[in-house]
Amino acid sequence: MNIRAFCWLLSICTATAFRLPALAAATADLAGAGVFNVRDSGAKGDGTSLDTESINRAVSACAEAGGGQVLFPPGRYVSGTVQLRSHVALVLSAGATLVGTTNLAEYRQPMPPDFMPEARWGKWHRGLIIGENLEDVAITGQGMIDGNKVFDPTGEERMRGPHAIVFVNCRRFTIRDVSIVDAANYAVFFQVSDQVEVRNVKFTGGWDGVHFRGAPGHDCHEVSIIGCQFYTGDDAIAGRYWDNTVISDCLVNSSCNGIRLIGPARRLIVHDCLFYGPGEQPHRTSGAARRTNMLSGIILQPGAWDATRGVLDDVLLANNTMRDVASPVTLWTKPGNPVGRVTVSGLNATGVYRSAMSVENWGDAPITNVVFRDVNVEFAGGGTAEQATRPVKGPGVDARVLPAWGFYARNVERVTIEDVRLSCAQNDLRPVLLAEGVKQLTLDNFKFTRVPGVAELLVLTNVARVDLRDSVWSGRGAP
Repeated sequence: MNIRAFCWLLSICTATAFRLPALAAATADLAGAGVFNVRDSGAKGDGTSLDTESINRAVSACAEAGGGQVLFPPGRYVSGTVQLRSHVALVLSAGATLVGTTNLAEYRQPMPPDFMPEARWGKWHRGLIIGENLEDVAITGQGMIDGNKVFDPTGEERMRGPHAIVFVNCRRFTIRDVSIVDAANYAVFFQVSDQVEVRNVKFTGGWDGVHFRGAPGHDCHEVSIIGCQFYTGDDAIAGRYWDNTVISDCLVNSSCNGIRLIGPARRLIVHDCLFYGPGEQPHRTSGAARRTNMLSGIILQPGAWDATRGVLDDVLLANNTMRDVASPVTLWTKPGNPVGRVTVSGLNATGVYRSAMSVENWGDAPITNVVFRDVNVEFAGGGTAEQATRPVKGPGVDARVLPAWGFYARNVERVTIEDVRLSCAQNDLRPVLLAEGVKQLTLDNFKFTRVPGVAELLVLTNVARVDLRDSVWSGRGAP
């Protein structure tokens, strides 16, 4: 990694580290308090009996005693909604599974604040475990939370049921070491919550793994997703309105996108993660075909789903590895979503099968500053001369084929491509790079595959300034 990027990463990670003791201390306090065994409250754990009331009695008793642990010994606990309380830790022992009942009448939902656009969605917020206006809460242990693929013909997409874990307006919420399987919608879903840690959690099946949302003026602050494994049918990590988020040391396998940002974010770091496809769990919404191909490794697309307002800035994607994804890194922006600095450093990707890396502004202000440094990407290739002549249309919601096979930039003030190597497994008749409306393009030690018969390797349109340093150059618009 370039020393500048390393220092930046170190400074932000160091700042983040100062907040982790607070989360650890909160969890330790819960561990040192009283233990309330759900079987003592009447839970059977026999995989048949409905244990909802017994579990919630244990949670209430724990909270009324000032907090502590609610312990699930080995067994299968069938339940509707478990209502969390402040200062309570749910501890799922090895061999313990909390199983969502198929009776939809047994589920409840928290109430998001009125300023949340999602507040009007009612039962969509249902969850197997829910928390509202809480602090110092944990879900830990070596056990499992089984969403049971609960089907709801009146739910989202006429199939989705309750989320596995839902919380709203919570502080110091920790989820550690558990496994979450077959969530009937999102596995972990939270809104306007701060100081959240998801660590060493394994996600298998369902839709999104971790999905979190804030709102204008109400970001989710200080979120860490560390050391997790994702095998999801939909996006592994997604959401919007994030501030000070770290995603690190995760294994990400998906039949959709690895990380999908659909709104503003500040101070976002994604580092040392492995993204790979095809997905081991199918994309359930895709119908009988149940597609498994992975889409983008990381796609930053504020405003792609609905209008959002706010900036995307101070983003670092460092030391990530990708294999068999549709595109490695994609950045699109829409009106109302200005973009400041985004740095991609230390990326290695192979088997990229659909789309070039792209940095595209389709809004009302140019993207300010984008850096790709120490990047090595191998594309599948195979593009045609006809594809090279297609006009670039505005993006939809997923990566699409572009008229360049390696890199595309649109309406950006400064683009720096430094120590970047691009190759294609098959000959590709498109240019390697296409830039439109760029004020300053820096190519420093930029290397790429030369394909016989392609006269224009680098195509520039309305590029005000080009700085070349140890780079191969051939194409229309060359200085």
